Amino acid sequence: MTRSKPRRKRRGFLLPGPVRCPGPAAGGAASIARVQTLRRTPLHARHVEAGARLVPFAGWELPVSYEGVLAEHRAVRTDAGVFDVSHMGELEVEGPRAAELLQHVLSNDLARVAPGGAQYTLLTNEEGGVIDDAIVYRTGASRFLLVVNAANRETDFEWVSGHELRGSDVRDVSDEYALLAVQGPRALERLGLPPAPHFTWAMGELDGVEVMVNRTGYTGEEGVELACMADDAVALWDAVLARGVRPCGLGARDTLRLEVCYPLHGNDIGPQWDAISSGLGWVCALDTDFIGADALREVRERGPERRLVAFRMTEQAIPRQGMAIAGGGEVTSGSLSPMLGVGIGLGYVPAAASAPGTELEIDVRGRRRRAEVVAKPIYKREE
Repeated sequence: MTRSKPRRKRRGFLLPGPVRCPGPAAGGAASIARVQTLRRTPLHARHVEAGARLVPFAGWELPVSYEGVLAEHRAVRTDAGVFDVSHMGELEVEGPRAAELLQHVLSNDLARVAPGGAQYTLLTNEEGGVIDDAIVYRTGASRFLLVVNAANRETDFEWVSGHELRGSDVRDVSDEYALLAVQGPRALERLGLPPAPHFTWAMGELDGVEVMVNRTGYTGEEGVELACMADDAVALWDAVLARGVRPCGLGARDTLRLEVCYPLHGNDIGPQWDAISSGLGWVCALDTDFIGADALREVRERGPERRLVAFRMTEQAIPRQGMAIAGGGEVTSGSLSPMLGVGIGLGYVPAAASAPGTELEIDVRGRRRRAEVVAKPIYKREE
C-alpha cells in the first residue's frame, strides 16, 4: 500500500552555479471523450500551432511527427532535433537511506555513481523480469532523481515506495518538470554547450531558462536532455527552436532508437522477459543483492533459452512487432531503417539461433522473408 503525498510547491532546482549558454539570436462523441482523457504536456499548444500530427501514447496525446518521420530522423542523424519527452516520469528519492533503498530495487551498482553522475539501470522483479528501464541521477549525497517510462510511472512509484526504508522518502514529482531531448551531431554546437562525459549532468541556463543539462539520450547521437520547471517549458522550447533545432516526434524517436538497438519497454523488454535474455545483463550488478539478482544468477549459470537479437532483412520486406520468426521466435520491434534503406528489427529467438550471421525467416503477412542476425548496433556512423 502506498502513502498519499501532498503536492509540493514549486521550489526549483537546488544546485546553484549555472553554466550560461550564449544566445542566438474527429470521430464522434465517443472518440472526443476518449481524447479528452489523455494527458497533455506543457507544450501541447506549441505542437498544435506547429501542425504536428498528434496520437495517443502511454495515456498522453503526443506528436508523432511534424513534417514527416523520414525528414525528422535524418535531421537528428545529420544536424539536431528536439523531442518533447515531458511525458516521462520522475521519481525523487532522498534521505540518509535513499542509496540503500535504490541499491535494493535497481539492478546496476549505484555505488559507482557520484553526485553529478547518472546511470542506466533496471527495476527488476523477483524473477529477474524488467519492470522498467530507467536512468538514475545522483543529485546529492543522499538525493536521487529517477527518470522512468511514462506508461510505468504509477507502477514504478508503487514498486519503489513499497520498498521504502525508514530514513528514505520517495515522491512522484513528474508533474513539476518538463523534459526536452536535443539530439544530433550539431546539438551541442547549436545549444552553445561544451562537450562533457556521457551520463553526467550539471545545472545550466539556456537563454534565461534554468535547466538541468543531462548528457543522456535515446538516439545514439551526441546530445542532451534538458529538464526544467513545467512552467518554463514553453520558453525553453522556443529558445531551442530559435537556435535552429528541428522539432521531431515519436515516429523518428522510435526509428532512431531501433537503428542503434536501444530497447523499448513494452515491446522489447518487460516483466515477462528476464534481463539477461533481453541482453541487459551488462546493467545487472550480480555481485549485489538487488531484487531478482538470485534468479538472474541462475539464468547466467545455465544460459538463457532465448535471446533478444538484432536483425536486418536480406529480402525486401518491413518487419513489424508480433510477426513470427521461424523456429519459435517473434519480432518485438521492426521498421524500415531511414539511414540504411532496409527492414530492420529486434526479436527473441532460441539461443542457438542468436549468433550474428544466423539466417532467420520471418512471416511477413503470410509470406516468409529472409533476414540475418547482426551485431548491435544495426546502424553505425561512418567516421
